[in-house]
Formats: sequence, C-alpha cells, structure tokens
Amino acid sequence: MRVAIIGAHGKVAQQLMRVLYDLGDDFVGIVRNDEHADDVYRLGGEGVLLDIESADASALAGAIAGCDAVVFAAGAGAGSGIERKRTVDYGGSVKSQEAAAQAGIRRFVQVSAWGVDAPVEGDDPVWTAYVEAKRDADAALRASGLDWTILRPGGLTTEEGTGLVTLGDSVPRGSIAREDVARLIAVALHEPGTIGRQWEVVAGDTPLEDAVRALVASA
Repeated sequence: MRVAIIGAHGKVAQQLMRVLYDLGDDFVGIVRNDEHADDVYRLGGEGVLLDIESADASALAGAIAGCDAVVFAAGAGAGSGIERKRTVDYGGSVKSQEAAAQAGIRRFVQVSAWGVDAPVEGDDPVWTAYVEAKRDADAALRASGLDWTILRPGGLTTEEGTGLVTLGDSVPRGSIAREDVARLIAVALHEPGTIGRQWEVVAGDTPLEDAVRALVASA
C-alpha cells in the first residue's frame, strides 16, 4: 500500500511512518519545508514540499497522485491562534478530501480528537475554535463520499506504546501514546471493515488488533 500522509512532520505522523516502514508499505509525506522533507526520507518515505494552507486542492492532488490512501494527521499545533485552527485543522482536512477525490483516492483516515461532539467546556476561545474545527472536519469527511475512517484519540503522550487500548464509539476520557495511535491508523488502513466507522480511543487493556476486530465483527 502507498499512503499519503498530510502533516507528516507531526509527532503522530512520525510514529506512523515508522510503523508503515516496518509493515513494508510505501508512504509520501506532505511537509512544509526542506528539513521536514529530509526527515521523511530518513524514515524511508518520499517527502513532498507543499503548504496545505496556501496550496489549492489541485496542487495537493498532484502531490498525492498514485497513492492508495490518505491519512490526515495535520494540525495547527500548540501556540497557534483561532485563525490557524480553522485553516489547518478544518480547512486542511477539507482540502485534502477534495484532493483525494480529484486524485481518485477513495480511502481516507482522519486523526481527530476525543470528545469533540460534546459541548465545549470553559471559555477559552482558542480551545473552542480547535474543537469546532475538528468537529466540522469530521462532519465534512462523513459527507464526502470517500471511504473514511475517523479516529479520535484522547490526550496524546510521548510514552512508549503498549499496544493495549480502549476503543469504541464513545470511551471515557483518558490519554494514549502517540505510538499506539499510529499503530491503530495502520491497522485501520489494512482493515476494510473500519470504513465508515468513527471511534474514540485511549489506553486500555485490550490488544489493539483484537479491539478493532471485535468492533468490526459487531457492525
């Protein structure tokens, strides 16, 4: 499988590239500068320079042409303001969906966030913008006609992954290692039964592959 990773310099994406390399999959990492592209090459993939905020969907479609799937793992990141939550977390996702359709790529896995369908707590306008951007990006993907999967991890940590998760349509608040999120993305890419499914995930007690298998079987 050849996978296009949007936001390839992010920490989840970096873990994902290691997982895909070990699985023998090819990947194209969309990044914003030469240094980040070099990181993709070092991890065994092809780095492509493209700014998803300024480029149009046609340019992105050209960059990901020939891939079998798209993973949207981009985010404006900590310290960014309200405007970039909208242009990256929402706008970047919608543009990536359009690009996938133009490039004839049906499979699309999106990394979202736990609990974004719930009412926003607190009065932090930046946090509200982030939640709304993720929520709206997920809604756009569900309506896109693509073969989508939406994964909504809890708080992301830098700890070593355990391979053990709690996975479901809705799960209690918690955290999860980025490495385990990357492993889940890879499993979803290779499991057709995850198409059309939206799951929350945190660290837990169930082996990741078993958790996915059980949810697919229960559909």
